[in-house]
Amino acid sequence: MLDGLFKRASKPLVGIDISTSSVKLIELSKTGNTYKVEAFGAEAMPFNAITDKVIMDLDAVGDAVRKVVKRAGPHTKQAAVAVGGQVMTKTIQMPASLSDKDLGEQIELQADQYISQPLNEVAFDYEILGVSKADPDLMDVLLVAARRENIEKLQAVLEIAGMNASVIDVEVYAVENACKLIAHQVVDEGIDRTVGLVDFGAATTTFTVLHDRRIIYSYTTDFGGKQLTEEIMRHYGLTYEEAGKAKKEGGLPNNYKVEILDPFVDDMAQAVNRSLQFYQSSSSDHQHLDQIILAGGCAAIPGAAERVAGKLNTPTVVSNPFGRMKLSSRAKSQYVENEAAALLVACGLALRSFDKYAKY
Repeated sequence: MLDGLFKRASKPLVGIDISTSSVKLIELSKTGNTYKVEAFGAEAMPFNAITDKVIMDLDAVGDAVRKVVKRAGPHTKQAAVAVGGQVMTKTIQMPASLSDKDLGEQIELQADQYISQPLNEVAFDYEILGVSKADPDLMDVLLVAARRENIEKLQAVLEIAGMNASVIDVEVYAVENACKLIAHQVVDEGIDRTVGLVDFGAATTTFTVLHDRRIIYSYTTDFGGKQLTEEIMRHYGLTYEEAGKAKKEGGLPNNYKVEILDPFVDDMAQAVNRSLQFYQSSSSDHQHLDQIILAGGCAAIPGAAERVAGKLNTPTVVSNPFGRMKLSSRAKSQYVENEAAALLVACGLALRSFDKYAKY
């Protein structure tokens, strides 16, 4: 059933976020309740090496991971990575009286009722969420399944980089795990509150709603920073790589902000508004958001949080998982703070080092 998906964390790990636009590595240590960034690295992903969250070029992605590992110099070769894209999650009910062993056997026997794809093509696992609110004799169980091919590709690119995929998680749950690091930014630390977390990726944006710190909804749309890069490329006659570098490092003409950046920020706010409307039309519970948190590379664009707050009339902040962390001198020299908003997934994965048991 498991075959490498969502393994338990039994040794120190680094979190490696492999995405369409980049590879990001975070290694954390913990003293008491305080975390410290021990190592950090980031590397741009070659164009089209990953498409729709699927690895298309193993060698190119593996080489990017290798460069990040070399630059960051983590203390372990064990890594936690996340699978994205076509991941199935479903909450099912099972008898509360089942032992752990019997529960696993029952889920394996009944998996074909819940998973539409052939079972030999997927890896799946589960987590007990607790007693069902509808019936105390039942327990809610989260079932998660991902294509086995995508899991094997993640393992392969880490092997190219000399690393081992000790834990394979799901992107959205890595973000949920990382939310404990931004609790200081969340109203009432998220307790009994409903918060929208918007993760702007390169090609997609994921709108996640958390209530009482748990995910209750997640939806991905085709909008991301790639659109800004492509507009820069068209407007100024640059290659995609040149446009991406200019977007990040600056040096564009004076009309860039008014003609390119400001309209894109408006599009960001509109994308969030559409996602919120879709959520409210599909869910009857917890429709009011107490706060919105922006994450991902585009979240750090000056004025983005203010534009979203104005559009949705909801308090909005940019995520900073390092707000209450210590940073090693090496991490500081690598400018990890500049990438803070884009590192939620990597941080959530790195936190798996401190799980007594893996969550998924």
